[in-house]
Amino acid sequence: MAMKVDELVPQLRGAYGTTLKSVVLYGSAVAGEHIAKKSDYNILVILDAVPLDRLAAVGAVLRAWSEAGNPAPMTFTSAEWKSSSDVFPMEYADILERHKVLFGEDPTTGVTVSRSDLRLQVEQQALGKLLHMRRAAMAAGDAGGEQLKLLEVSLSAIMVVFRGVARLHGAVPPQDYSELSALVGERAGFDSAPVQRVVRHVRGTEKLKKEDAQGVLAAYLSGLEHLVAYLDRFAA
Repeated sequence: MAMKVDELVPQLRGAYGTTLKSVVLYGSAVAGEHIAKKSDYNILVILDAVPLDRLAAVGAVLRAWSEAGNPAPMTFTSAEWKSSSDVFPMEYADILERHKVLFGEDPTTGVTVSRSDLRLQVEQQALGKLLHMRRAAMAAGDAGGEQLKLLEVSLSAIMVVFRGVARLHGAVPPQDYSELSALVGERAGFDSAPVQRVVRHVRGTEKLKKEDAQGVLAAYLSGLEHLVAYLDRFAA
């Protein structure tokens, strides 16, 4: 039986022992955009220190968590967490804005993100996502089913980039993916309608047909190209 979020915390406590300081849920599950069987549960774990003698027990817990379809928790020591907002500004900004403490103290207290650090990573991630999607689109060929899968699996990662773009403008990113897409499209000067179609498709409110996938994917990639060019010119 798949491990649930409320089962993860006691198992982490048992595996890590007293070195465990905090367990934090963040992302779409907190924001209300979590879609069952399609969205991940993102977890942040903060430790006093990594207990090398407990790694086997921890590994068993994380394998069960992964088998439930979730990514491995982001795991930091307290010192690493407090000193790394310049390395992972997008992730930190997302956690600061959308998190729920499941165990221990709130590790976000006193943590800030530099806008210049954020701009650099947002541009890097946007270009990386564009290059990845181009390769995947080539691999999918003209198979509508594969194109739909590519659009579906890309959405949450693209929304992470979009939230970063909104924050660069000093805005609080809308929790609703359609509103967020419209905001970013307006700021960056591209048509967000294809992205919003994918949002509705993933939500199940307006399913895309296989024969429409190629056109939507082409427009989706065009929007990302415009976004990358915009971010290259953007002055934080």
